[in-house]
Formats: sequence, structure tokens, C-alpha cells
Amino acid sequence: MARKATALKATAQPNVPQFTAEQEMEAFRDMLLVRRFEEKAGQMYGMGLIGGFCHLYIGQEAVVTGITMASEKGKDAQITGYRDHGHMLVMGLDPKGVMAELTGRQGGLSKGKGGSMHMFSNEHRFYGGNGIVGAQASLGTGLAFASKYKGDNSVSITYFGDGAANQGQVYESFNMAKLWNLPVVYIIENNKYAMGTSIERAAATTDFSKRGASFDIPGEQVDGMDVRMVFDAAKRAIEWARSGKGPYILEMLTYRYRGHSMSDPAKYRTKDEVTKYRQERDPIEQVRKRLLEGGSVTEDDLKKIETDIRAVVTEAADFATNDAEPDASELWTDITIEA
Repeated sequence: MARKATALKATAQPNVPQFTAEQEMEAFRDMLLVRRFEEKAGQMYGMGLIGGFCHLYIGQEAVVTGITMASEKGKDAQITGYRDHGHMLVMGLDPKGVMAELTGRQGGLSKGKGGSMHMFSNEHRFYGGNGIVGAQASLGTGLAFASKYKGDNSVSITYFGDGAANQGQVYESFNMAKLWNLPVVYIIENNKYAMGTSIERAAATTDFSKRGASFDIPGEQVDGMDVRMVFDAAKRAIEWARSGKGPYILEMLTYRYRGHSMSDPAKYRTKDEVTKYRQERDPIEQVRKRLLEGGSVTEDDLKKIETDIRAVVTEAADFATNDAEPDASELWTDITIEA
């Protein structure tokens, strides 16, 4: 049953932080790359070039973009669930490798064996796409434990959704993280519907930023559709964790335009609700408007960026379509066999 749209609220700082023109442009490029890549992935899925499951990030681009801008690339670890393509792109992984993994080709990030939900890059400190709901909370806490054990001053940035926030292992992880004061920032990407049930029907308390209260873990709600607000909150939370104060929770109030996965018709919400978010809250259009109003770029400049990004995505799609499939011998690599 479709539900009425609820207002997007956030208990963030009253004064909206401002970006420089360079920061606005960085955010615009990264979010637009994610948007166009995901749109192309959706097309390729419809053509049968991508099999299995495919969860798109369209609408949520400001979350991973703002957080990654606030982190130390190559040092801080990131881990998420199966809606993971955008995270890798913003972290700097090759779009060709990401798309080739979606199509199951040998040039994919996991050699074509992981598909949409299971990608990994030790070089970039990205520890997956994880298909088990909520599992990344435990693994991300483990990454934070490793950081403290090794003393490398890194932070584990651990993403999970509003649906996963009700998993028991999440609270076991919260307890351990606070008990040992681990450097982890838990990012709850609240897109309102989990797999297809509104938070009002599935969660006894819908302010997920307070889920760590019983463990004395601070948290806050953030407007996850405004990349400036995301960046500002993430910068403070990451510094909190890095300085030895322990875990922090950020609930990102965001919205996905597509269904949970490509097989989801999303009949549990109205078309008017989706349209309202697209027209009034779109994270990319907000940045586009500010860039034009600031006078640092023209419409033609932004069209040139759009053209360049479409070329990158087209190149990735062509590579992922024509690259060879992995050899059958790959079935026996990268596995552990117990005697």
C-alpha cells in the first residue's frame, strides 16, 4: 500500500555550511558520474547483459560523495552493503572495472566472479559490497579494531541501511565498538523503505541516529540530499573517531528514485512522492543551481562536463560488453579449501 510522502527533516546545524567553487565542482562531477553510470547499468540490466541482482544508487549520490570528500582517501576504510557501485566510483576505482564486474567479465574488480553485490579493492581500502543484510556492520567494526590494533590512525566508515539497522548484529557491533572505543563511523543510509516496507511500519523508533544511545554512542540526523550537510557532518564524525573518542552514528536522510533492486516495481509508494523528491530535493540539481548562480561556470561548461562523463560511462559499458568472460579455471582461485 502506497503511503503519503513525509517531510524530510534533519536535526543538523542551523547554518548551512558553504562549499568553495572547487568543492562544488568536485561534488558535481562525482555525483553526476554515479548517476549516469547507474542509469547505464539499469539499461544494460534490461538488455540482459547484467545478471542476478542489481541495486542502483540513483538519488542517494550526495551521501557517499560528501562522506568521501571528508575522509582520507587511501587511508580510511569503507564498507557497505549491496548498493555499492557509487561508493567505488567516488573512491576512485576504474568505471570499466566496476561495469565489467557487473557483466561478469575477467576485467571486473573481482575477476567477474562477484557481480553487482560483491566487489572489493584492497588498494583503495574498499571492503565490499556485502550481500548479507547487516553483515557489513560487524565487518566494519572489525576493520576499526584492526586500525586500533595496528595504530594506523585510520577510520572505518561503515554504511548500512534503515532495514539493516534492525539487525541484532548491528547492536552487538555497537557494544563492542564503544567498549573498546574503536574508530568507526556508522552511516545509516535511511532511504525510507528498506527493501519495500516504510520505516513507519517496520521500526518501533524511526530516529535511527539515537540507536546508539544505550551504548553511549553519539549520533545525529543529516540532510542526506545536500552534499554540503553530508560533508560537514562527516568531517566532524570522522575527526571524533580518529581522535580516539570512539564510534559515531550519522543517519543520512536520503531517498532512492528506483526500486530496491531492478526487479522491484516499487508499488509501495506513490509516483507523486518520487516526483516531489526529484523536483525539489535532487542532490545534483542543487549543486548545478548553486554553480550557475555563483557565476563560476556557465551552462555550456556544465554541458561539457556532462558530455565527458557520458563518454566515460560509454567506454565502461563498451569494455564490459566486449571483455572476455573469466576462464573456467578461475573457479578454483581466491578460495580457501579446508582439509
